[in-house]
Amino acid sequence: MRFDHSTTVNAPPERVWAVFSDVAHWPDWTPTVDAVERLDEGALRVGSRTRIRQPKLPVAVWEVTELKDGEYFEWVSRAPGIKTTGGHRVISTPEGTVATATIIQEGPLGWLFGKLYAKLTRNYIQLETENLKRVSEA
Repeated sequence: MRFDHSTTVNAPPERVWAVFSDVAHWPDWTPTVDAVERLDEGALRVGSRTRIRQPKLPVAVWEVTELKDGEYFEWVSRAPGIKTTGGHRVISTPEGTVATATIIQEGPLGWLFGKLYAKLTRNYIQLETENLKRVSEA
């Protein structure tokens, strides 16, 4: 199962990226994240790990698997039977900066988890991109 949500932000891509990639401060600007614990120091890089607690979801540890600084990072969380991939993309366009959040559920139980949490997942990524826009434009 795949879920995507994009929004156009009236802020430079560097500003949007700075907010989106500063995962330690997500609880400050989005109600979809209760707590974040970085499990390593410094800026995000491939291999960085972060523990995230979200309302109505199990606590998850996310590991960065891909990163193009200033543009994109992807991370993966695994649970028995489920692999969840989260993507975070920032693209400069003539209309503004487009920020996209993606969640992909895979694995033997991924489709079930995806179906059970589809409404919540759609709401969360929409709320996250809307709040990212608000904070980035402030």
